[in-house]
Amino acid sequence: MVTTAAAPPVQAPEQVEAAPAAMPGWMSWLTTVDHKRIGILYTVTGVLFFFVGGIEALFMRTQLALPANTVLGGDWFNQILTMHGTTMVFMAVMPINVGLGNYIIPIMLGAHDMAYPRLNAMSYWLFLFGSLLMMGSFLSGGAPDAGWFGYAPLTASQYATTSGVDFWVLGLLILGVGSMAGAFNFIVTIVKLRAPGLTFNRMPMFVWMTLITSFLVIFAFPSITAALILLMFDRYIGTSFYMVEQGGDPLLWQHLFWFFGHPEVYIMILPPMGIISDILPTFSRKPLFGYPVVVYSGVAIGFLGFSVWAHHMFAVGMGPIANAAFATTSMFIAVPTGVKIFNWIATMWGGALRLTSAMLFAIGFVAMFIIGGISGIALAAPPLDFQATDTYFVVAHFHYVLFGGSIFGIFAGVYYWYPKMFGRILSERLGKWHFWIMMLGFNITFFPQHYLGLAGMPRRVYTYPTGMGFDDWNMVSTVGAYLLGSSFLLFIWNVIVTSRRGQRASADPWQGYSLEWATSSPPTDHNFVVVPTVHSRHPMWDQRNLVAVVAGRGGDGSLMEANGDGHGNGRGNGESAAHGAMTEAGTHAVEEHHGGAHELNLPGPTAFPIILALGVTLMGAGLIYHILLSIVGLAFFLVGLIGFIWRTTQD
Repeated sequence: MVTTAAAPPVQAPEQVEAAPAAMPGWMSWLTTVDHKRIGILYTVTGVLFFFVGGIEALFMRTQLALPANTVLGGDWFNQILTMHGTTMVFMAVMPINVGLGNYIIPIMLGAHDMAYPRLNAMSYWLFLFGSLLMMGSFLSGGAPDAGWFGYAPLTASQYATTSGVDFWVLGLLILGVGSMAGAFNFIVTIVKLRAPGLTFNRMPMFVWMTLITSFLVIFAFPSITAALILLMFDRYIGTSFYMVEQGGDPLLWQHLFWFFGHPEVYIMILPPMGIISDILPTFSRKPLFGYPVVVYSGVAIGFLGFSVWAHHMFAVGMGPIANAAFATTSMFIAVPTGVKIFNWIATMWGGALRLTSAMLFAIGFVAMFIIGGISGIALAAPPLDFQATDTYFVVAHFHYVLFGGSIFGIFAGVYYWYPKMFGRILSERLGKWHFWIMMLGFNITFFPQHYLGLAGMPRRVYTYPTGMGFDDWNMVSTVGAYLLGSSFLLFIWNVIVTSRRGQRASADPWQGYSLEWATSSPPTDHNFVVVPTVHSRHPMWDQRNLVAVVAGRGGDGSLMEANGDGHGNGRGNGESAAHGAMTEAGTHAVEEHHGGAHELNLPGPTAFPIILALGVTLMGAGLIYHILLSIVGLAFFLVGLIGFIWRTTQD
């Protein structure tokens, strides 16, 4: 049952000073350090790359629809296969998770911004430029064609003769720097900027899962960074880390890559797990069942994720002892995952369910992830994995985990937080059509691939002869892929229609329980005029009139009161009386924090993060094109770094 208690009296801030005007027009987006704008940039860019990856997938499915098809040749198929996997993992799922976290987590914490706003901006620009550098390979002699996993010796100079692998290596290195910078920023923000009373034991689950994910990024990315640097040495200065005939070992790449690659699965799936752990209680009108156990299971997944990497290598001849050890850990990691599933089901059990679009996607996540988890347990057995490892059974498995898990969870979060981010509610009618078409298309696409794999169809092949039992299921899978693609067009149409005539969102349209629903939709520039004191895990359910508390006084000096239902009336049309006085640039305000008032000083807009990120990218591009480009990039890097440090000392 949800209980309510009287909130403390409204605490009005002593002063809210008007900030200097931000950059005009599009320049404001290039120079912003506001976490909300950066979150939107991350999310929108990730969605665009998601569509690019989806188009690449449709090309592959079109080629495989018929035996001996000639839509794509082998070279093009390998390039699109490589870029599809790389795009979806590094340019779509991860950035969208980071974008939602960037926007929502500071507000969930009762903070005004991320701990390091300029570092936050730099992380985004590194992601964008690194992605564009990799995409530029299509226009520069060919994209990488060794698979998104980059197995040696396929990436060696004598086998990958174009510059595609160089684009892939340098792009991933740049993306890795941005990811690690963002991870450190999330950790410091979550540890240091929580509102008074918001203990670790009261944090929303999305915050918890993002914190665990950030530690995974910090400990996993150095492995792939080392692997990429060694590969770069092999290609540029003639070393032989991965070449057997020269004393190297191609399995070194696999160990380094998969020590990163399997934690990467949880880097992509844990934030959506946090998202649905916050959505299910809201639309079940019940607290999350077993909150501590869900947290501990997330921590356990983080630790165990580093002990299972070699189950990707059961076919390489590690021996029975190593195979048995990694099979055991691979099966054991299913325990904390299963715990989460039972807690989600128990949360819905007996609740007053509201089947909104966000709730449907959350339930869809649970159902599809169960299927992916069951096939994962099967693949954890070395004898079965030895037979299925290079077949479409594995393709079906990881798409049920990553698409049926991550993408369904991400769409649940988008429908849930879209009103908070943009001030309008996405059409529920179109949203439900989107869900059911996506659910149908997804299962028609990927479930038949289990049968294809068991029938022996190899993965990573661009064609197959007729009469082998692959024809019908490949056609079914391709039809499902086009149906799946059409569902995303429906989502885009929903966004377009809503942006023009969608329902305006109140501060708390879903009656959620965490702090982001106490702010206006969208929030004012520094989120909270008065940071509230939290007394429970469900402050919006347990503290009446919390909206009035966080609103404090508007820019015109009037006290912003709450309506009878606890929703603030200071921003009924998505605008606040305080909005004009509180812009992102150098905002000064006084917040009530831990019993005492102190001055808040948020950094203003600056171009130095984008200059620094551009410099890093040009230095990498110069290794492919011409050393002069690297020199120019070094100049940009130094200018950005000096400006970065100078602006920091000025603040």
